[in-house]
Amino acid sequence: MAKPFDGIKVLDLTRALAGPFCTLILSDLGAEVVKVEIPKFGDDARQYGPFMNDQGLYFLSLNRAKKSITLNLKTDEGKIILKDLVKDFDILVENYRPGTMEKLGIGYDVLKKINPKLIYAASSGFGHTGPDSHKPAYDLLAQARGGIMSITGWPDTPPTRVGMSTGDITAGMFTAIGINAALYHREKTGEGQKVDVAMLDSQVAILENALARFQVDGISPTPLGNRHPTVSPFQAFMAKDDYFVLPIGNDNLWRKFCQAVGKEKWITDGKFVTNADRNENLETLTPLLEKLFLTKNASEWIELIESHGVPCGPINNIEKVMNDKQVHARNMIVEVDDDKAGTIKIAGNPIKMTSIPEENKRDPAPKLGEHTFDILGEYLGFNEEQLKQLKEDGVI
Repeated sequence: MAKPFDGIKVLDLTRALAGPFCTLILSDLGAEVVKVEIPKFGDDARQYGPFMNDQGLYFLSLNRAKKSITLNLKTDEGKIILKDLVKDFDILVENYRPGTMEKLGIGYDVLKKINPKLIYAASSGFGHTGPDSHKPAYDLLAQARGGIMSITGWPDTPPTRVGMSTGDITAGMFTAIGINAALYHREKTGEGQKVDVAMLDSQVAILENALARFQVDGISPTPLGNRHPTVSPFQAFMAKDDYFVLPIGNDNLWRKFCQAVGKEKWITDGKFVTNADRNENLETLTPLLEKLFLTKNASEWIELIESHGVPCGPINNIEKVMNDKQVHARNMIVEVDDDKAGTIKIAGNPIKMTSIPEENKRDPAPKLGEHTFDILGEYLGFNEEQLKQLKEDGVI
């Protein structure tokens, strides 16, 4: 069975995280992704740790199952080769600072004339418009300026970075979504287009109800620890031996919870009847719950509460995530056999579709320039002598 993007060809001019995460999604959906890297150096992420037998696992996890060619886009020959490749590709993805591709003479306005059906996707810190579009950015900067750090952590503590690169990851996801929409648009109209996604925009887009809360009282939301700002109880609690989480999202679940823990009197207590009541009286409710939960182990509470149809669960560390039975049932831990690192476990594809078979193995990440001769020979007809000359000239 063909995957959704079988036959779709992607030129991947991205590096580090946001762009490669986007093209990883496209690859998992069936696209052929050809990674275009700088000769001798390649993607910056090739140098990022951790390492296993000199193989960067960070790079491997983001670039498995892609192909790699090297191309010096600062040379005239390199630019010509890229323009020729664009004729046969559906998508080009880049995450350079805005203006870089234009300076090289291979920006969207140039490439769309060569291939009007091309979908040109750009992921950058601040986008391709606006007064700060040309500023450099990294994940930390996006999290800080986008407001995420101001609402993460505990009250009266320094601003806190989210524990994974949410600035990069969300930009990569939104870029992939934009590409999907552009492909659908092209199916209907035959036209390609530019997709412009900013890390800052992506952080603003996921602020959830923080924007609304500010408009209600004119006060910027601040960190609340691990509890929800408007739903109660909806947080982590300490049991006798460990923490667990209890997200009670409505009044019906509250009633079931009270029955589960033998506190039926709380169901009719005027301070706790509705979510609004519980939220207003959280300073009264929380100590009662904390005292209660210290009487049993976390696993006992989870089993008891879940048996009444109320959601709750453990707070897994990474080792436990990698051994979680539900995670494995969904094929979310897969293996890559790398000739340097050996067998490495990485995250699988979270998008489950009828047309995508579940496989517990993934192809390894490419060596730098591993597919240069094959790709340029197949698509552009270069023979081995020509390719060797291009390599001597520093073009590939």
